[in-house]
Amino acid sequence: MIRLCDIVFSFIGLVVLAPLCLIIGLWIVIDDPGPVFYRQLRVGKNGKDFGLLKFRSMRIGADKMSLITIGERDARITNAGYYLRKYKLDELPQLWNVLIGDMSLVGPRPEVRRYVDLYTPEQRKVLSVRPGITDYASIEYIDENSILAKAEDPDKTYIEQIIPAKIELNMRYINNQTIGEYFTIIFHTFAKIIR
Repeated sequence: MIRLCDIVFSFIGLVVLAPLCLIIGLWIVIDDPGPVFYRQLRVGKNGKDFGLLKFRSMRIGADKMSLITIGERDARITNAGYYLRKYKLDELPQLWNVLIGDMSLVGPRPEVRRYVDLYTPEQRKVLSVRPGITDYASIEYIDENSILAKAEDPDKTYIEQIIPAKIELNMRYINNQTIGEYFTIIFHTFAKIIR
């Protein structure tokens, strides 16, 4: 049932949001010439890599400097990218990842291989389900960049504090994958973004 909802909602979302995506694409190119989309290898279900799609919000080559974004005004982020990230619009292309089955609308956010390789056997349970666009951890850590901006060592803080806390929140959904929980998380995500 959840996979059917993913297919239906992602297809409808891609069709309905196509004009907005076109406008965003033009905005990205005008603001900082280069590709509209950014594709990054993330770790999906059963530890399989896939290409996660986003609207490009950083300057070309900026991801080679660091894998995490620090603060809302990270110098690598373009002007358009700041607003795309703030309102989570950079995530819209992931509806395609959902449609083709790499992701679900709801599930643990997929991580890059570098951080997944640090997971304990217990933490690797998050790889037993399709990763998602949103879940309880995404809602709780919507201001993650601000938290990392205040950290003395952002990478260490991410590895030692944020990852374990997020995985603990991930398990709430993994242990209770019902259609009711699915819609609850989607509702809370929209409410958090609007606020």
